[in-house]
Amino acid sequence: MNKLSVSLLFILFAETAMANTVEPMKVDMPTILLSIMAVLVFVLILLVYTLQKVVYVLKQEAAGGIYPLADERTTWEKLLSLKPLAAEKEVELDHDFDGIKELNNPIPFWFNVLFYSTIIFGFIYIMVFHVFDAGKLQAKEYEAELADAEAAKAAYVKKAGNLIDENNVMALSSADQFKDGIELYNSKCAVCHGNAGEGKVGPNLTDNYWLHGGDVKAIFKTIKYGVPSKGMIAWQNSLNGLQIQQLASYILSMQGTNPPGAKEPQGIELNTTVSSLPDSNATK
Repeated sequence: MNKLSVSLLFILFAETAMANTVEPMKVDMPTILLSIMAVLVFVLILLVYTLQKVVYVLKQEAAGGIYPLADERTTWEKLLSLKPLAAEKEVELDHDFDGIKELNNPIPFWFNVLFYSTIIFGFIYIMVFHVFDAGKLQAKEYEAELADAEAAKAAYVKKAGNLIDENNVMALSSADQFKDGIELYNSKCAVCHGNAGEGKVGPNLTDNYWLHGGDVKAIFKTIKYGVPSKGMIAWQNSLNGLQIQQLASYILSMQGTNPPGAKEPQGIELNTTVSSLPDSNATK
């Protein structure tokens, strides 16, 4: 047992040292506490085993050699801490019933190890999760997983959105598809084009006249690169392709709404409907 324990310790430390040479170990408070718990359990096992061995040897000497040596017992007897029939008299209780005597067999070694390990584990668990608040309970784990999911979703949307450009963009047909475009318009475009697209400093977006093309690809390109000469900034650095697609689709949905106070027409009139607008980059 002692040789096996020492060998296991050497293997454990050797693997840890090899792992550290490849990549620095990231250690946090739960890992430290769990490591301490593992060491305590291991030490407890050694102490209990050593104590039982000492007690066994002392009983052997006190009984005048009745007890056999530990290595003379079977594996099953060692595992369950059982004594052989030769030592049965030593574990008999004083009372009997109808000639039947009860034996005071000790609790198995493995059961003691398991029992005391649960006590140590429970103490460390309370320290980690309820005293030092170093671990995450189920509610916190759920919140952390939700946050990770939102971050992963945002990263995916950003990555997928960047695949959309003025060459492959397609108009979104339903309000559910470009609902984020409505918020973008209200926060970034309404100040120049009006809350309903009626036009203020910028042109009216609800009529059929366009300065830089009125199909989805032309509107996408105008939003993305801006029109510096007319004071419109480029949004390519703050909006991804998906967001610009949603914004352009919402602008197209404004066609023919005729809001009150609409600004006079500017640019070239497109005689086709929005759904069949050609891929045009017409300019004024």
